[in-house]
Amino acid sequence: MEVPLKPENVVHIGHFFITNSLLMSWLVMSTLIILGLLATRHIKLHPGKLQNFMEYILETLYDLVKSVAADRARVFFPIIATLFLFILCANWFGLIPGLNAIGIYEHSAHGTVFVPLFRSAASDLNTTLALALITVILTQYYGIRFNGIYGYVKRYFHNPLQGGIAFILLGIAIGGFVGFLEVVSEFVKIISLSFRLFGNVYAGDVVISTITGMAGYIAPVPFLMLETIVGLVQATVFALLTLVFFSIISQPVEHDAH
Repeated sequence: MEVPLKPENVVHIGHFFITNSLLMSWLVMSTLIILGLLATRHIKLHPGKLQNFMEYILETLYDLVKSVAADRARVFFPIIATLFLFILCANWFGLIPGLNAIGIYEHSAHGTVFVPLFRSAASDLNTTLALALITVILTQYYGIRFNGIYGYVKRYFHNPLQGGIAFILLGIAIGGFVGFLEVVSEFVKIISLSFRLFGNVYAGDVVISTITGMAGYIAPVPFLMLETIVGLVQATVFALLTLVFFSIISQPVEHDAH
């Protein structure tokens, strides 16, 4: 089965098209919400299996966030945990055997085409781009929240030199150029975050689809196991990078020490 670069439209509401990757995102979000409700419906001092499992995952994630963000862990943890769990589940849901066999047949100029109802959410660049935009926008928000507008701007633009008027002018020129590069780097984060996740997941889907088409349903098993690890690694990388971005930009600006 071919995996097109662009997600397929499954249904449309007016001018709003719903793609199979968007349906997968909704399926993942619904599953996480239901699990959260079930795990917290009857919280007990001696937890049951589901509550114990969810507590173990969240405590592990919180300890990781605290080891990096220290006293800001309580602020960053909800975002980091949400990103990690959503990306991890989205990656793993896309590997469920037979899920992409559920679909509809559509008639087009090229004949009857099978359109799967579900596609790995992160194999759609729109999804990963949205996640990267959320990450970078929140990074700027936390920069302003913890340092104020003045400290936030000063992080990018500051005079690294002191002395006479010549040094001040030279410092302003250098600081302006370095600040410009820092601003550009914020936009580069959007590209690196979105394309890294998209490329890895989409490539995995193409490999598994190709192997399945060539050698049946047993040969892809090793690749499914490999992609399970890749899905975990990619979710961890995305969440950790986001945590590092939050932690760095929320640090106090110390240029006044010069």
